[in-house]
Amino acid sequence: MATEITASAPLQGVRVLDLTNVLAGPFACHQLAHLGADVIKVEAVGRGDLARNLGASQDLSAKGMGISFLAQNAGKRSLTLNLKHAAGKEALRRLVATSDVLVENFRPGVMTRLGLGYDTLKTDNPTLIYCAISGFGQDGPWAASPAYDQIIQGASGVMSITGDGAQPTRVGYPISDTIGGLTAAMAISAALNATPRGAFIDVSMLEATLATMGWVVSNHLIGGVTPQANGNENPTSAPSGTFQAQDAPLNIATNKDEQWQALATILNRADLLTDLRFTTREDRKANRHALRLELETVLTSKPAAHWVHALNAQGIPAGPVLTVPEILAHPQITSRNLIAQFDRIPGLDHPIDLLTTGFQIDNQRPCVATPPPALGQHTKDILTDLGYGEQDIQRMAEEGTI
Repeated sequence: MATEITASAPLQGVRVLDLTNVLAGPFACHQLAHLGADVIKVEAVGRGDLARNLGASQDLSAKGMGISFLAQNAGKRSLTLNLKHAAGKEALRRLVATSDVLVENFRPGVMTRLGLGYDTLKTDNPTLIYCAISGFGQDGPWAASPAYDQIIQGASGVMSITGDGAQPTRVGYPISDTIGGLTAAMAISAALNATPRGAFIDVSMLEATLATMGWVVSNHLIGGVTPQANGNENPTSAPSGTFQAQDAPLNIATNKDEQWQALATILNRADLLTDLRFTTREDRKANRHALRLELETVLTSKPAAHWVHALNAQGIPAGPVLTVPEILAHPQITSRNLIAQFDRIPGLDHPIDLLTTGFQIDNQRPCVATPPPALGQHTKDILTDLGYGEQDIQRMAEEGTI
């Protein structure tokens, strides 16, 4: 394996085996691929990752290159293996011996029943970092329960604090899957830096989600407050939330007293500063809806863009409420190379645009160089590198191992 390390590819030389499906695991391994790791996606023979058949385009899903798959598998190589076959198990164990990390998101116990659990694989590679991602963790009363993002959002309390309180509301994208993936990538990166290497990492999507809810959870644990849904209002301050302008909503966050005072002055509503309903932060929080109505008598007189510019110019945090297409087309995004274009995608006759990473290292944004792979695209090359001959590979294909 390569040993050269660059600032934008700090994991160059690290090999990761991605045995995951759908989102949390593939997203974790996608981050590692962006950071320079050689990620080999080990997929089921004949069907591959379920995400290959998911997404908004029925045509791409029918080709096994669904948008849900394309979104988080660029930069990986695809190897198909039947892990129920003895020859498939043997191939994986050979691969483990050459790798640094293995990531899987089966239900707890599945890999052990296959004879490929951590205790077995570490005999092939004592320095292996084995990361198991699951809905609830490897033990506990819910460990064996199936879990998708929506299930975790509900179980974690996220849905109870989202929306306007009329009913529990799901966050508009798979936030628990994504958080689980980021948590796994963070833990793996830390384990790669440990001396000596070798660890079993147990990532619970439920716990990873709860860990990001620090303010909400602490208000309950320490303050004794039962968290509730607050819609677009910031429960810690007022006026702080989404307000209606003449043509569109905008966000305003006056979390400091001086910002509140400046806002009232800019809106020519200095009278609100002496209104007893709004004197202190707690007063404003208790009367936030009345305060909103007062402010919107002025805000609705001009477009949102006017207020965003005027308020920011005076140090008052304000911003537009944009759609996804609007923010992707905005110069703040287009000027910073967040989106990369890939061509020569297997089975596609046109290039595609994909998100990269949410950070830069020394003014360079980590980004993979190759597009998402077709199912089993690299099987022969990978097996050849492991020492399998032409006849071995042909026999494995005939037996359904690959």
